[in-house]
Amino acid sequence: MPRLFTALEIPRNAALSLSLLRGGLPGARWIDVENYHITLRFIGDVDGRTADEIVAGLDRIDRPEFQINLSGTGSFGSRKPHSVWAGVSPTPEMFSLQADIERVCKRAGLPPDQRKFTPHVTLARLKACRLDDVVHYLAGRGNFMTAPFTVPRFVLLSSRESVGGGPYLTEEVFPLHEKRSASSFANTAEQPAKSWV
Repeated sequence: MPRLFTALEIPRNAALSLSLLRGGLPGARWIDVENYHITLRFIGDVDGRTADEIVAGLDRIDRPEFQINLSGTGSFGSRKPHSVWAGVSPTPEMFSLQADIERVCKRAGLPPDQRKFTPHVTLARLKACRLDDVVHYLAGRGNFMTAPFTVPRFVLLSSRESVGGGPYLTEEVFPLHEKRSASSFANTAEQPAKSWV
């Protein structure tokens, strides 16, 4: 069974902006542009029954579309960095969606995710990179920012064991509903009830 995880996709314009951050860091293994994503919850290798239960739970999540933008850069692994990333503007809607996904996974019997949710897009995996080189790379790209974009759905992705992240396969797509305005609620209230007779 492939490793599963839920994620947000990166639209083309934002992915092109991210691609401009590639290079200038010796020892970095850059993620392919088509594999950029924001991981919401790593699920891992699960059996078919558990996977079906998770998919059914994810399908019941009812959340509105929301906007985010990518901003700033950073690294994981303070003294010995193992990856560099672009940051994601924190929004309550994204954290609520992630919490819903976490609850679905727990109900399916998965242990709680021990890592604090830190939304990011991995740009490169690092192997034997000098800390000074990473600091220099990040210092020159700290003001990175994309225009805001709408998140219309989240996805269930699978990956095989590979070097450098990807390729990822989209297993399932879960649409978010359009944001309802106050006026749309008012219009709904004025509509006569439908008759099913």
